[in-house]
Amino acid sequence: MKKILVTGGSGFVGSHLCRRLLKEGNEVICLDNFFTGNKKNILDLIKNPFFELVRHDICEPYFAEVDEIYNLACPASPVHYQYNPIKTMKTSVLGAINTLGLAKRVKAKILQASTSEVYGDPKVHPQEENYWGHVNPIGIRSCYDEGKRCAETIFMDYNRQNDVEVKIIRIFNTYGPNMHPEDGRVVSNFIVQALKGENITIYGDGSQTRSFQYVDDLVEGMIRMMNSVSNFTGPVNIGNPVEFTMIALADLIIKLTSSNSKLVFLPLPSDDPKQRKPDISLAYENLNKWEPKVKLEEGLLVTIEYFKSILK
Repeated sequence: MKKILVTGGSGFVGSHLCRRLLKEGNEVICLDNFFTGNKKNILDLIKNPFFELVRHDICEPYFAEVDEIYNLACPASPVHYQYNPIKTMKTSVLGAINTLGLAKRVKAKILQASTSEVYGDPKVHPQEENYWGHVNPIGIRSCYDEGKRCAETIFMDYNRQNDVEVKIIRIFNTYGPNMHPEDGRVVSNFIVQALKGENITIYGDGSQTRSFQYVDDLVEGMIRMMNSVSNFTGPVNIGNPVEFTMIALADLIIKLTSSNSKLVFLPLPSDDPKQRKPDISLAYENLNKWEPKVKLEEGLLVTIEYFKSILK
């Protein structure tokens, strides 16, 4: 049994990760300040004697004896990370420093949940890990994009200077149960609007693309990365290389929800990437042939049922 710390553990991805780690026989400390996390996401885990829930802001140091750390703490949707951009930057940078300091003291392995947003509005397609990105450092999305880029820098410096065993993954668009219905992400937006019979809002002309992975595939990739050989630090892309336009996604969700919603088009937000598609060859080669298994329609059906249950 390993003792594992998951920061941001009551959030969308964190709750699924905590559940999987417990299922595999580990002891889990779930750390969260509940800015975007929700206790309802981990309510079924509270009575588990090997699960501990701690209310804590990772901008402040935390002390515990642990074997592994998954650092997921940071609001990840534009509506939430732009609400308080300075706090977002602090969470990424100070959170990285504090979790790395803990990992150094107790000699724990630590994984950083970075993001495809480090590539910005990419000039290279699909995106490989050796692409340095095209990011606006002073835009409204910069608090998140540059915060995550800075966190990657700190992780690699702790690895080189202090021999901390680090793992960095870059997460591409992910969806599934436990998403916040008002997080502003495209999948949750479209599903909620379709279920309510509202117009589906598409920003831009709808030709921009994203690649969507189901949350179970992401969690599998995270665990494989944590268990990978010690000298494989990453960063490594974890995402689905199958690309969809916004119009195609909207049409599919309307079909799956049997909705009468119509499409309406609004101006594209500042610095919104026009393309997203990961090259996952590095993950396939180094993470025991990891690749997404869940098809978009299959995952959307499960996600739609989840949103039906919480929108009643």
